[in-house]
Amino acid sequence: MNLRRLTLVQKRALVGFSFILPWLVGFVFLFATPLIQSARFSFSKLNVAPGGYELEFTAWTNFKQALYIDPTFNRILTESVVNMLWSVPMILFFSLFSAVLLNQKFKGRGLARAVFFLPVILASGAIAAAETAGLISMTGSSQVAQELGEAQSGFDSISLIFMLDNAGFPDWFIDYIVSGVTGIYEIIRSSGVQILIFLAALQSVPPAMYEVAKMEGATPYESFWKITFPMVSPLILTNIIYTVIDSFADSPVTRKIYETAFQAQNFGLSAAMSWLYTGVVGIMLIVIGILVSRRVFYYN
Repeated sequence: MNLRRLTLVQKRALVGFSFILPWLVGFVFLFATPLIQSARFSFSKLNVAPGGYELEFTAWTNFKQALYIDPTFNRILTESVVNMLWSVPMILFFSLFSAVLLNQKFKGRGLARAVFFLPVILASGAIAAAETAGLISMTGSSQVAQELGEAQSGFDSISLIFMLDNAGFPDWFIDYIVSGVTGIYEIIRSSGVQILIFLAALQSVPPAMYEVAKMEGATPYESFWKITFPMVSPLILTNIIYTVIDSFADSPVTRKIYETAFQAQNFGLSAAMSWLYTGVVGIMLIVIGILVSRRVFYYN
């Protein structure tokens, strides 16, 4: 293939295909077979046999049991969706706010960036696996640290509620702000990757734009909403999708699916729950992608 004869659109398409090629290869050779196997399990009853297992086709029985018979699956799934809708905007706001601050020039900027990303490393599966294997010794868990932080923070939520109420804010907004302040540890723990993505977006903004805006008399507030925010808007969509997926990665629904499979030994029901869960997340991502992509500004 002669690259010189390709148009700009074709070259960009080739770069995009090269970017997703490692994922595509991994999906075909590592994930496609388990995915098909999970779909077979969801429509069958798995019986353990001496030579392995046997599948008994049951059609939609597992899905009906998950939706109409299981006493907790619907409630846990609904609560997870509501918590996601409640937490994602706060995580995105905190991530963008922190990225703007960390993008400024000040002494110790590298250390400050590392501090914000440190909770992601400590909460990763690699650290947990190393601790379980005895390779490292941690003095506690994130849950214990959160409980100690809440007990010793001395934060008086009543004063904040009275202040916001006197300012005339509605009750739902007051509840949202108070929950965000009291759950600041979880927000920081869930914002490390998003902060890095926003930092990359902020550093890609041409400095000449800010210089021209300053020469035209634009204030920092106007520069943020007219330059910074539109330029990072494509990464806002990326962070929304990442945050939604990340919020479901370790949720009560995944623990319910795990317990159904490996404790109750009901692999067919567990697979059906997984596909229902995947369907809900997929629908949400499609709706969010359509709504947000309409407001995204792409700079060429």
